[in-house]
Amino acid sequence: MAQETAVYTHGHHASVLRSHTWRTAANSAAHLIGELRPGARILDIGCGPGTISADLAALVPDGHVTAVDAAPGIVERARAYAEERGQYNMAFAVADVHALAHPDASFDVVHAHQVLQHVGDPVRALREMRRVTRPGGLVAARDSDYGSFTWFPRVPALDAWLELYHRVARANGGEPDAGRRLRSWARAAGFTDITSTASAWCFATPEERAWWSGLWAERTVASTYARLAVDGGHTTEAGLAAIAEGWREWAAADDGWFMVPHGEILCRV
Repeated sequence: MAQETAVYTHGHHASVLRSHTWRTAANSAAHLIGELRPGARILDIGCGPGTISADLAALVPDGHVTAVDAAPGIVERARAYAEERGQYNMAFAVADVHALAHPDASFDVVHAHQVLQHVGDPVRALREMRRVTRPGGLVAARDSDYGSFTWFPRVPALDAWLELYHRVARANGGEPDAGRRLRSWARAAGFTDITSTASAWCFATPEERAWWSGLWAERTVASTYARLAVDGGHTTEAGLAAIAEGWREWAAADDGWFMVPHGEILCRV
């Protein structure tokens, strides 16, 4: 079984976690919610700080959620969040999606949000997710599609940001345009009963623009992504600073608007 080979582009800088902790089952897993049953056993892969995981656990009060991530520190953060929230039908572990430590057919639902775009072999990851799902259960995934991001007004520095992000993410072994590929990857992994959908985040109010641009401006100059971009020879610190300024320019526009499209799949085992 292959092990993880890709480098996680974003890392866990505070600017990244501001985005991750904003995510909920409602805004990030709506395609799955209607399929959940009160007693379901769920594996949440790439749980990050645990906000979606805890929401899923609340939706299956007679069930159980196992939340896993490749980063030990972030697993502990997810555990602490669940304890603060009083969500106790949960367990936490460090895991590699390419080689899960669970027996076959262990879960009713295996879920991954914004994971497959960052792994070394998304098809193998989906096969492993399928292996640990019981017959009749579901594998669910949702990933953004950077090539489909769009915004107004056009700010040249943001065009430079998107081109740079594609180069950095692919150099790290990931695929930033994952959303459009989910169905193809699922078919290659052997799934035949696949429901494909799409949804989007939209940031347009002054508060939304300030939040979205602020976290990306900071991420561009201070996160793991920034270090990988410079150390990999993709840009310079001055280039990153110019992109960060572009984010602030976009946010200052009264008619500013930004859309983040996502591909989604529900695969019946």
